[in-house]
Amino acid sequence: MKKIAFSAVLITAAALTLGACATPPDTSATTGAPAETAATTAAPANDFVACMISDQGGFDDNSFNESGFVGLKQAETDLGVTIKSAESKNATDFTPNLTAMKANNCGITITVGFMLAEATKDAAETNPSLNYAIIDDNSIDLPNVKSLVFKTSDAAFLAGYVAAAYSQTGTVATFGGMKIPSVTIFMDGFADGVARYNQDSGKSVKLLGWDKAAQDGVFTGDFEDQSKGQNATKNFIDQGADVVMPVAGPVGFGAAAAAKDAGNVAIVWVDTDGYEAASQYKELFLTSVMKEINVSVFDTIKAASEGAFSNTPYVGDLANGGVGIAPFHDYDSKIPQDVKDKVEQLTKDIISGALKVESPSDPK
Repeated sequence: MKKIAFSAVLITAAALTLGACATPPDTSATTGAPAETAATTAAPANDFVACMISDQGGFDDNSFNESGFVGLKQAETDLGVTIKSAESKNATDFTPNLTAMKANNCGITITVGFMLAEATKDAAETNPSLNYAIIDDNSIDLPNVKSLVFKTSDAAFLAGYVAAAYSQTGTVATFGGMKIPSVTIFMDGFADGVARYNQDSGKSVKLLGWDKAAQDGVFTGDFEDQSKGQNATKNFIDQGADVVMPVAGPVGFGAAAAAKDAGNVAIVWVDTDGYEAASQYKELFLTSVMKEINVSVFDTIKAASEGAFSNTPYVGDLANGGVGIAPFHDYDSKIPQDVKDKVEQLTKDIISGALKVESPSDPK
């Protein structure tokens, strides 16, 4: 299930309309299921139950929550496991959703996102016989908790290089939803990619929205309010930016709306291939910094269902296909071949260790 850096995540997630679950989750586990094709053949059912809890972005965020849910649904189809899910609308839902999941006899419960770390740790300590996994956090050192983390700085480096090479104005930008490691790791890699392009080309493309040395920049404060993303992006555009990378879940749609209004601004999406996952804005996506969350979720459920759960962290990187950048899609003809060749070589250099991309937020 490995992928090279330029592979796209094919997500056929349609009508993810899960309801809020501040109350115990729906035990039918059918709400919010992605559409299946007629060729899909379900695996024989078994009695293993795989459970998942979203963060407050929800399973229809066209980003990391949705990617995790796709992996859960794949496990249902390919492994025949029963799935249960709960969608959090705000942080106060985390603990109630984890508590409610206990009634579903979950063989493993996967929580999506750094923000669920405290609630996940409390649940795992309270229920040492139950297994958990958490996406985008590696702070929990317990025998029954597995971390699923990603060295997205490597892939974001490649995207930053491409963004700087493509920019016609000599100014690019990035912003985050919240100042947390799973967000700033993208911004660090992007900044280093811009810097490397400047070094290689002798140019001086400016980056707005993030100062890697100071570890400070522009954040909207949440992952829900699209108007904040729109306003932040308008400010960047007013300062000359023609490529913007929002690292903010659904807030990124506000950035895309501002870019569409401007008419000459490209977007770098994150977590999934935006061209596929957010197709209403597909003409805007220069590329995407992808995390193969769905693959890590599926593999974790498979191992647990086979009695092989391990708390050894999963670290997705360029070498194992856990991260990568998406194809350039509609922008392919606008990216010079020498830039494509350089990005391919940089990818090889990162994988071999000849080039090291480092962020304070890298998985340890």
